[in-house]
Amino acid sequence: MANAGDILPPATGRSGVRKLSSIVATRDDLAKAPVVVTPPKHLMVPSEAHETAIAIELARRNVQNDLGSISDTPPSTPPFTQVTDAYAFAFDIDGVLIRGGKPIPEAVEAMKVLNGQNEYGVKIPYIFVTNGGGKTEQERCLDLSRQLEIEVSPGQFICGHTPMREMAERYGTVLVVGGEGEKCRHVAEGYGFRDVVTPGDIIKDNKDTTPFRKLTDDEDKNSRARNFNDIEIEAIFVFADSRDWAGDQQIILDLMMSKNGRLGTRSKTFDEGPPVFFSHNDVVWSTGHELTRIGMGALRASLEAMFKAVTGKEIKTIAYGKPQIGTFQFATRLLQQWRNDTHGIDAPPETVYFVGDTPESDIRGTNEFDTSSENTWYSILVRTGVYKHGTIPKFEPKTTVDNVLDAVHHGMKREFAKALRNKTGLVGTIEESAIHE
Repeated sequence: MANAGDILPPATGRSGVRKLSSIVATRDDLAKAPVVVTPPKHLMVPSEAHETAIAIELARRNVQNDLGSISDTPPSTPPFTQVTDAYAFAFDIDGVLIRGGKPIPEAVEAMKVLNGQNEYGVKIPYIFVTNGGGKTEQERCLDLSRQLEIEVSPGQFICGHTPMREMAERYGTVLVVGGEGEKCRHVAEGYGFRDVVTPGDIIKDNKDTTPFRKLTDDEDKNSRARNFNDIEIEAIFVFADSRDWAGDQQIILDLMMSKNGRLGTRSKTFDEGPPVFFSHNDVVWSTGHELTRIGMGALRASLEAMFKAVTGKEIKTIAYGKPQIGTFQFATRLLQQWRNDTHGIDAPPETVYFVGDTPESDIRGTNEFDTSSENTWYSILVRTGVYKHGTIPKFEPKTTVDNVLDAVHHGMKREFAKALRNKTGLVGTIEESAIHE
C-alpha cells in the first residue's frame, strides 16, 4: 500500500514527483515540491488528470525559480500527449466549483470532461485563479482534491496573495491581517517574509489597543511577545478576510496615521505610515448563504473612508488579485511555460477561457487583460455564485451560462468549430452556430 510521501513514477515518465494522498497529506508535506495530490484510489494508478497536474506543477517550479527565460530549450521531440496546447481553462473557485465548502454538482462532471471524457477525445489543461486568501496554494490544493476527488497539484493554483511573494525581499517587519488563527502568518513566512507580525502580537503587547477585543487563551498562546516601542512596521498585508473588523481596522488605522510605522506615534502630516496591500478587492462574494456576503473590498473601502474622516486626507491602498493585471500576467507566464515544456512552443495557449461568477473581478479582469495580452482571454460568467440571473452585469462577459459544465462545453464547442473552419476553409456561421448551440 502506498503511503503519503511515496515517490511514484508518473505516467509521463518524469521522475522525482511525489504523489500524496489527499486524505492524510498535510501542508508541510506539500512544501517539498514537486508534488501531486490524489485521492487514495489513484495512488497506484494515475488518473486521467495526472498528466495535466504534473506538467503544470513542473512548469510552476520553472516560473518561480526563474530558470532562465520562459524559452528554456524544450525537449527536441515533445512526448505524445492527448492534452491540447491550443487552449486552456482558468477557473475561479468559490461560486464556480465550490459553494459553502461543498462542490457544485456540475463541477465534478466538468473536471471529467476536461480530463478526456468528451466527444472530441482530447484533454484540456486548466488552472485555478482565486481571490480567496488566508491559505497557501498547497492548502487550496488539498481542499479541492478532497472536495472534487481529483488529482491536482499546487502549481495549478494562483491565489490573490500569490504575487505578494515577490515583495518578501523588499520589506523587513510586516503586519499580516486576516484569516483564521495563525494561518496568514504561516502563508507570509512561507513566501519568505522575514519578520511577520499579527494583530494578536500587538494586542498581547498592549491590551488597550483594542478596548472591546480580548485575546482568547489560544490566541494569547499563539501570539508572539514583542516590545513594539522600538519596532517599525514597514508594510501591511491583508492576506484574507478579517475575522474582527473593529480590532483589525483600529490597528491598521493606527499604523496608517503613524510616524514611520511605529505604534503609539502620530504623524503630523498623515503621510508617513506604511503602505497597505490587499490580496483582492471583492466587495461581495458567494458563500453557502442565499445572499452574497461582504468581503475584503468592503474592508478596504471602510478603511479608506475612516482615514479620510479622521485625517481629512485621501489615502490610496493597493489591491492584488482579480481584476488586477498582475494576476493574469502570472497566469499567462505559467501557461506559456507549460506549453513550452510539453509541446515545445514558446507562447501561451491561443485562447484561455476564464470562468467566473463575479462580474466586477472575474469578468472585468479578463476583459481588460484581453485588450493587451498577446493571446485571447475569453470571459464566461456562471449563474451559480455572485451573479444572479435576470440582473445586468456591470461588466459584460463574452457569454453567460448556467454552470461550470456548460462553460466547459461552450469553450470546447467553440474551439472545435474554429478547428473545423481552419481545416475546411469554410467561413460564415460555423463558429457562431456552435457557440450558440
